[in-house]
Amino acid sequence: MENSTTTEDLIKKAVIYSKNTLELCKYDAVYKSADIFSNLAVKIVLTLVVVLFLLLVNVGLAIWVGQELGEIYYGFFVIAFVYFCLALLLYIFRDDWVKTPVSNFIINKMKNDTAL
Repeated sequence: MENSTTTEDLIKKAVIYSKNTLELCKYDAVYKSADIFSNLAVKIVLTLVVVLFLLLVNVGLAIWVGQELGEIYYGFFVIAFVYFCLALLLYIFRDDWVKTPVSNFIINKMKNDTAL
């Protein structure tokens, strides 16, 4: 009789342990997801600020180049061509410059067990 009670207690403790382990895994996944998304949100905001800065700099640069070439719209064509070349390079090297770093960032965040 005492043996069955011990076995039942052991089974109850195993069930409680498995439920707690599952709950801990859920919380860990939520924490890691929140950490990834918060880091991405900060990077997106910083990227937007840099993009707006570069937009204004490019408009000024296009006007200046256009004045040097004789017609303002020539400057916009030159800047557009530079961006076309950059887009072409980005397309060619998209795996090395974009896909791999983003994948590594997400994997490192998922593997990281310490709070930053």
